[in-house]
Amino acid sequence: MLLLKKLNRTAIIILLSTAGFIACAIVIYKYNAHYTSNFKDITIYSQVLDESRKVFIRLPSNFEPNKRYSLIIRTDGNFNLTQWDSVMAELPAQQDTILVSIPNQFWTFTRNRDLVPPYARQDVNTQARPASENSPELFGQADQFLAFIEGELLPYLESHYKLDNNRVLSGYSAGGSFVLYTMSTKPWLFNGYFAFSPAAWYDDMTVVKEFTRFLSQRRLNTADNIPLSLYITVGGAEHPLMLSAFAGLNNSLNINGNDIIWNSRINEGLEHFENPVVSVKQALDFYNSSIN
Repeated sequence: MLLLKKLNRTAIIILLSTAGFIACAIVIYKYNAHYTSNFKDITIYSQVLDESRKVFIRLPSNFEPNKRYSLIIRTDGNFNLTQWDSVMAELPAQQDTILVSIPNQFWTFTRNRDLVPPYARQDVNTQARPASENSPELFGQADQFLAFIEGELLPYLESHYKLDNNRVLSGYSAGGSFVLYTMSTKPWLFNGYFAFSPAAWYDDMTVVKEFTRFLSQRRLNTADNIPLSLYITVGGAEHPLMLSAFAGLNNSLNINGNDIIWNSRINEGLEHFENPVVSVKQALDFYNSSIN
């Protein structure tokens, strides 16, 4: 009986040790998959966000320190990064471009905090926001994340690399809504904007409404307008809400986007996670043609 108890105790210890090892292996795998890259990984402490942020920097294969380069900044870090690398390696026009990817925080879920505009709820909802729901913590903090990009990330990049004036911001889904928010609040930061499957339906299409307001105001105040390029895509097999928001954005651009170089595309048959994969080359081709 004593021997049996010892064997059971040993078996339990082995089982718990194995489970612990597997759990650690899973965490390490996820960390490497989502929070590291094959490029230059740096960490910047953000005073604005009061946290350290990882950044992936992809330099051209023929990078020269004294040469000027275009810049692309994208959200969602490692998501679709392999496709970006592959497409940029094949396009001659992208051999003079530095790609910077900002991964989401690994240990905490702050994606919606960073990417959802401050006029929409972080726990994204299809219904209009009741007036009683106005506590600051309910809303996205894209304004703070944008302040990090403008006031900390861009100065870091400008101090370490020679950059020209061709700068693109790219985002997918929630990142797409962040792109539209940036374009409508601080359009001068970038001259190119890519929104792949933008989640513009938050709180009863509030992102569409705010973007429409920006376009209307821009059309009335043409004196200070700077040239902007915008490319929007959506998958034809995506949720009807995504397609409805896409249609709303298109309608607004058709009415008030005459001074913006823009195009949009429905990639037929593609689901939400499939659309950004094919959108990369489409967007880069469009942007290259719009600035030449």
